[in-house]
Amino acid sequence: MNKLWSTLLAGAMGGLVTLGAAKMLHPPQIPQVPEAQTYSKQVNYGGAPVPFDFTKAAERAMPSVVHIKASESKEAAIQRQRENRYSNPFQYFFGDNYGYEHQPRSGTGSGVIYTSDGYILTNNHVVEFADEYEVTLYDNREFRARLVGRDPNTDMAVIKIDANDLPAFELGNSDDVRVGEWVLAVGNPFDLTSTVTAGIISAKGRDIDIIKGGKAIESFIQTDAAVNPGNSGGALVDVDGKLIGINSAIATPTGVFAGYSFAIPINLVKRIGDDLVKYGEYRRAYLGVHVATMDSRIAQEVGIPYTKGVLVASLDPEGSAAQAGVQENDVVTKANGKNVTTTSELMELIGRSKVGETVTLNVVRGEDSREIPVRMKIRGNN
Repeated sequence: MNKLWSTLLAGAMGGLVTLGAAKMLHPPQIPQVPEAQTYSKQVNYGGAPVPFDFTKAAERAMPSVVHIKASESKEAAIQRQRENRYSNPFQYFFGDNYGYEHQPRSGTGSGVIYTSDGYILTNNHVVEFADEYEVTLYDNREFRARLVGRDPNTDMAVIKIDANDLPAFELGNSDDVRVGEWVLAVGNPFDLTSTVTAGIISAKGRDIDIIKGGKAIESFIQTDAAVNPGNSGGALVDVDGKLIGINSAIATPTGVFAGYSFAIPINLVKRIGDDLVKYGEYRRAYLGVHVATMDSRIAQEVGIPYTKGVLVASLDPEGSAAQAGVQENDVVTKANGKNVTTTSELMELIGRSKVGETVTLNVVRGEDSREIPVRMKIRGNN
């Protein structure tokens, strides 16, 4: 009996081994599924192929960005204290040393080389409090600088160093940059020299009401490239390394970068910078209008059909617009052929015009459209 069971067990084992060998010699056929076709296309954004390589743009931009140390001399600090002596009631009672107001102020920021012979663009808020300026170039050379001119209403300034053959920026065209385009911010945040960050343009023509006063021009390029204290006056460049803006502000609840930064577009910067270099001041053309960005509520309030553009709410009778025939409740839709949809866009385009030039405004008046040539002039001049 035991011999019978041994024979059966051996047979079963042999069968299993034979079955296993057969499966190894003749594996099961797995149905072939056609491989999915993958389509690819090289896409260009802002002149750079995907994937992006920012090294060339950074190499091109960094030598043209400088570090600025702005300081208030002791004499200037004492003079400031004298001028403000009675504006602070605590200082009046406790004396000149209250709050250490006599201590000279200092700060650092960035600038960009505008011309090869030493003119440097920066922000007004980088230099406005100071009377002494020290510039450090990318190659670590140091220069004393003098203030050429500044304009608080646009937060722009120009300083000058005595040097030649400097690597001036090649200027881009801020009108041509598009939302979604990659950009680099180059500057000196927290005194960390020659720092480069990357992001995209997230909006254009942005008004954030950071420059106070009724004459302010704000039409910022908004980007999510990281910008921090010390970046002010530095460069916003495209992926070709061309200058498209001057970094000026950040949106922040903490004092440091919190997601968005803002740059003055280079087409406006160039207009202001050229005046500061030539005249020491920005000779701004005066349109003479109070305007509002059109929406359906405003259209209903003034009783006109809704049109995308900028409403002329009121005019200065002596202003360029009124004397050219622009009227209240006109809706400006274009300036010199460029679409106008917000007040900041219109203010930028007018800010870029020169005194004596003619700006053609496309306006909608009621149900009619017309072109009005406006000869620009300085405020107060006929």
